[in-house]
Amino acid sequence: MLIARAAVGEDRTYARVDTDTGLIHLLAGTPYDEIRPTGETRPLAEARLLAPVEPSKVLVAGRNYGDVVTPDLVVFMKPSTSVVGPRSTVLLPAEAKQVRYEGELAVVIGRRCKDVPEDTADQAVFGYTCANDVTAWDVGEPKGHWTKAKSFDTFCPLGPWIRTDLDPADLVLRTTVNGTLRQDGSTKEMNRNVRALVSRCSSLMTLLPGDVILTGTPAGAGVLRPGDEVVVEIDGIGSLANPIGVAK
Repeated sequence: MLIARAAVGEDRTYARVDTDTGLIHLLAGTPYDEIRPTGETRPLAEARLLAPVEPSKVLVAGRNYGDVVTPDLVVFMKPSTSVVGPRSTVLLPAEAKQVRYEGELAVVIGRRCKDVPEDTADQAVFGYTCANDVTAWDVGEPKGHWTKAKSFDTFCPLGPWIRTDLDPADLVLRTTVNGTLRQDGSTKEMNRNVRALVSRCSSLMTLLPGDVILTGTPAGAGVLRPGDEVVVEIDGIGSLANPIGVAK
């Protein structure tokens, strides 16, 4: 199932997406406890897709790809104010000169949970979406201020929707900039899988429905320039496209 958030006229609503018919089926309330169709539909082409979640927090797994496996999970945070949706402009702040894209699989939490055992952690997951963990590297280095570097407004594009029925073990992830392939990896390369990430994050803090865990990025992250367009595509989910601009 594909679940989106959309702007329909003056309303903001969750919806079930049917790509075969090109329709979205509007839902009442939030989808985490129960899918409640209102009976109304709209053409997908006429709806403006928003970020598919409104998280209380976004957790970011660091160093989850590559040859070096850290003894414990490295985790950072992004504020909810960093979240934007498909086609929203990522704004480069004046103080940062080395802002990088990082295409990632995002895990969406489906229920309130704490201290979740790893072997049942997938029961806490609502679904998956595409993410771009935009990071101002020169703000983070050399003192390791990575939460600061990842927290600027617009630095967490998510979308286009949540896929609920997906095995995250081996998903191909590609990132292009202006049509040029920059990242080409698979979630099977993660040092800690989704279950391990959910379990460890839930041992640190209570996770709420709609919270997001970014799972790390494969090789190929690079610097963004004003006027670029970044597309993160994950097999089984779809593609998330965002233009790059400058903060005023």
